Amino acid sequence: MIVSASRRTDIPAFFAEWFINRVDAGYCNVPSPFNRNQVSRVSLDSDKVDVIVFWTRHPLPLLSYLDHLDALGFRYYFQFTILNYPRFLDARGPSLKISIQNFRKLATLIGPARVIWRYDPIVLTADTDARFHQENFRGIAEMLRGYTNCSVISFVDIYRKNAKRLQLLAADGLSEITSIGKPSVRYDEMMYGIVNAATSNGMSIQSCAESFDLTAYGIHPGKCIDSQYIADVFGIQVGTAKHKGQRELCGCVTSKDIGMYHSCRFGCLYCYATNSYDLASSNSQIHQPISPSMLGWHE
Repeated sequence: MIVSASRRTDIPAFFAEWFINRVDAGYCNVPSPFNRNQVSRVSLDSDKVDVIVFWTRHPLPLLSYLDHLDALGFRYYFQFTILNYPRFLDARGPSLKISIQNFRKLATLIGPARVIWRYDPIVLTADTDARFHQENFRGIAEMLRGYTNCSVISFVDIYRKNAKRLQLLAADGLSEITSIGKPSVRYDEMMYGIVNAATSNGMSIQSCAESFDLTAYGIHPGKCIDSQYIADVFGIQVGTAKHKGQRELCGCVTSKDIGMYHSCRFGCLYCYATNSYDLASSNSQIHQPISPSMLGWHE
């Protein structure tokens, strides 16, 4: 079994103590996103968990617990997002300086192969146009040289949870958000520039659940939870079946996600997992590190 921790929220940043408590308990309880009265018990016994995949923008609160995970025999790797966006998009995320420091620290502890850099999602606005992304990506790639082997990109998707927030950009005098916009020379320059920046800094590059064909630029569809990657890095075989609960274009293999929506407090404008910062902040008040579940108390 593969545990995803978590696509729904940033467990390392906000729920590290809870996660370790649940590891020590050997299980956690996860209410269904569609019916909180329907609760699943997920084993966190190291003998039953093949790999843990952490998704984060700020792993620092979890770093002091990695030795404990190692001692228990867990295998794990990180999907680590660094974007360096303006504050109107990322209101409360860690600064670029802190993110780079933490990325390097984590990669030094567990190795570059186990820390994957996500430049995801690419958001195009008047202030974050094609040139911004080309230069921004290159700058981050240069700072991560030697600390990761792989980068992942995708363009922002518009969901019910983020649509209203994104529409506010136009009201604030910024261009409406677009996934890619009209193909142009500048767009081609951006994509080729991103690929060149990745490869020249020792990174492969792949896309994540992207509807646009990027193979002409040298970017092929990837799998964030990938059985081949797990075999290469950890030397074990896991199931290869596609996760049926994910987006149609997602290639990830089956995993169990232990997070809960509406609980990440970074307040990213484009977030698809949280309706609002206020809701996430309110939900944090019912979080108990000793609870079997992340929010509330679900037995």
